Amino acid sequence: MSAFVPGPRLRIEASAHGPLDGLRFAVKDLIDVAGVTTGGGNPDWLATHAPAAHHAPCVAKLLAAGASVDGKTITDELAYSLEGVNAHYGTPLNPRWPHALPGGSSSGSASAVASGEVDFALGTDTGGSVRVPAAFCGLWGIRTTHDHAALEGVLPFAPCFDTVGWFARSGELLARVADVLLDDVAALDAPASLVLFKEAFDTRAEREPDDARRLRELSMAHDEIEIFSGDRARWLHVYQQLQDDAIRASLGAWIDAHAPRFGADIATRFARMKSLDDAEVERCRILRTTLAARVESIVNQALIVLPTTPRALLAIDESPEGIGVFYRDALTMNSVAAFAGLPQVTVPVANEAGGPLALSFIGPRGSDRALIARVRQLFPTLS
Repeated sequence: MSAFVPGPRLRIEASAHGPLDGLRFAVKDLIDVAGVTTGGGNPDWLATHAPAAHHAPCVAKLLAAGASVDGKTITDELAYSLEGVNAHYGTPLNPRWPHALPGGSSSGSASAVASGEVDFALGTDTGGSVRVPAAFCGLWGIRTTHDHAALEGVLPFAPCFDTVGWFARSGELLARVADVLLDDVAALDAPASLVLFKEAFDTRAEREPDDARRLRELSMAHDEIEIFSGDRARWLHVYQQLQDDAIRASLGAWIDAHAPRFGADIATRFARMKSLDDAEVERCRILRTTLAARVESIVNQALIVLPTTPRALLAIDESPEGIGVFYRDALTMNSVAAFAGLPQVTVPVANEAGGPLALSFIGPRGSDRALIARVRQLFPTLS
């Protein structure tokens, strides 16, 4: 149940002194570290690729800021999961709730931070792969504005939605890392107002009504809005069509050439690419523009507040049906930030014996650092 990839623990000292002096960070095994083969959570990917020639920019920036690499972490296979299970390398521990899954696909990174083995960790987030494990493991986490943290040196999954993100045990450290990784991006303001994402709270209330009620109270927001407008299924359909089309372009040729061994659930998800209809994909690409514009019109006026996940946790022995429902609902909620390429910060508003309570805040494009600052203002005792 280690958070780290099999073999000797990778350690690389900082390349210079800077604002992160003395801190240790882990790197999701989708992100290049020079001289090491990025394995992507799959032994066949590992066997068919060469060691990275260079650090990914996100790794290089952190090393130059004084932090040291302390391990590469397990990821769900090629990022195609939200549960945190890897059929080849095992399931990283959820340190705070050992009976539960850690969440994926940045499962190892979240586990390493929650256990205290490292100070912070890099992950990637396409459809929730930082947001979900941050919530499950009781951490602060961020999905950044699309393309604002360089994706060079990151194994491409669905590049139209892929982002770099990270985990920390405090909002203060989440912000310090943001100052390093987003130093070359203009910092835009975030609105002071808050608006509740009604359908996301309704989804949580369908299974955990008491949690949904508490999260509403903890959100400190009063106004609410319907984003899906009675058509959740359309948002999920558009997201999955575009994600699968992007996966087909980035990974399809390799899958066809190597017939890799995938875990059963992962194999089923990749197989869906075969049924894509190009005309429907194009229709969804047009629809995305409309859906993104709706979300952007909201966040320009108020931060969108929602439960980070549709359930507090998934049990280690969760049924396939339970995982399927969770995956559907989580992707639907997470599509909101993804469509418009928006930043989303998740904060552990309560970590209790029975499980975590996590809220998320979605802000305008480029407001990443202001968004973190606003969330820290809202929850000063957690920072």
